[in-house]
Amino acid sequence: MSDSTPASPPLVTRMVAEAIGTLVLVFGGVGTALYAADFAVGGEGTPLGVGHLGVALAFGLTVLVGVYAWGPISGGHFNPAITLGMATAGRFAWKDVIGYIVAQIVGGVVGSTLLVLIGLFGPDKWLSTAQSGGFASNGFGDHSPGGWGIGAAILVEIILTCVFVLVVAGSTSKRAPVGFAGLAIGLTLTLIHLISIPIDNTSVNPARSIAAAIYGGVGPLGQLWVFIVFPLVGGLIAGLVHRALFPEPELA
Repeated sequence: MSDSTPASPPLVTRMVAEAIGTLVLVFGGVGTALYAADFAVGGEGTPLGVGHLGVALAFGLTVLVGVYAWGPISGGHFNPAITLGMATAGRFAWKDVIGYIVAQIVGGVVGSTLLVLIGLFGPDKWLSTAQSGGFASNGFGDHSPGGWGIGAAILVEIILTCVFVLVVAGSTSKRAPVGFAGLAIGLTLTLIHLISIPIDNTSVNPARSIAAAIYGGVGPLGQLWVFIVFPLVGGLIAGLVHRALFPEPELA
């Protein structure tokens, strides 16, 4: 998730990289939640699904892979909250923000659409059951995995998105060791999911939330605004904090 510089590839090329990276994040993370989290029980009663921990790892691994694969092209945001935060921190050009966010949303929707297409060939009623269950969307109240309310969802999205964007900005700064940002970012996203899946199924990424909610039905769509607005608020706060407290060192 490096800074945008004058030597960067053209905006269209970077947008394609952002779309692909967000597609992989949604396909890997949401796909794991849908296909593998609660998968079956073995012949001796052992659960075969990956559960809460597996879903958290899936999101962390997909962003880690994306940072190393497409980060050198676009900076590897794959998340509107990161794009907004990095621009606020002075680490990304404001003129490219809209293009990145559009690419991230499109990539996420393509990722969830591919999951639906696969589901069409799944076991009887698998797709309708997944959609009636919210399609791994984010939610609060009746749509929260643990029954947590809107206040908890708002606070957790602001706090954890702020932490996530601060890690992104810090691990990609000129002071940070070169080559380790992907690990720091991926492990942080895993930790974030371990904390907040029971609360609201973890967003910290409006593109991920939009991608799942469009197939999750009326309930998730009605609550989607929380998972657009408050991750962006968290990203904005992180950008302001990073800019104020951790300014980049001058080049020698």
